[in-house]
Amino acid sequence: MQLQAVRRVVMRVEAILNAKGRDVITIRDMATLKEASRLLDAHGIGALLVEDGQGRPIAVLSECGIVRAMALNGAACLHRPAAHALTTPFVAACADAGLADLMVLMTERRVRHIPIMDGNALRGLTSIRDLVKARLADREAEAEALQAHIRSLARGCHLPNSDLHTV
Repeated sequence: MQLQAVRRVVMRVEAILNAKGRDVITIRDMATLKEASRLLDAHGIGALLVEDGQGRPIAVLSECGIVRAMALNGAACLHRPAAHALTTPFVAACADAGLADLMVLMTERRVRHIPIMDGNALRGLTSIRDLVKARLADREAEAEALQAHIRSLARGCHLPNSDLHTV
């Protein structure tokens, strides 16, 4: 019996978007932080894609950004435009980016959400939660494949009086 190597496939963000969906809730940069908070709550999400007056993505506004604005400026900031709470430069990635690449980008830029772009076209929005979930699923599938392989090898061994048990 010949051992076959398990071929690893680099998971791309495109696969995550296919699984979770591509809907992205957006808000204009001049909408108030109060409107942004209501949108986040209504959709049960942690971030919005902020667009300029021409509908181009310019930033991601997260719950953390709103909390930071309130900590620095008090509740009055809720009546200010979302553009006033955008502290991070716009970070985006393309759909063929690998999970590891996105995790490094998120860590280096200290962001938890990254829009996925195809040129100027928005493809979706991914979060650190999406990436961790995909990595865990990948690891579970790998562990199951290895366990199945070990079981198949153990079935092929006919050792008399063996204490070997399959996994």
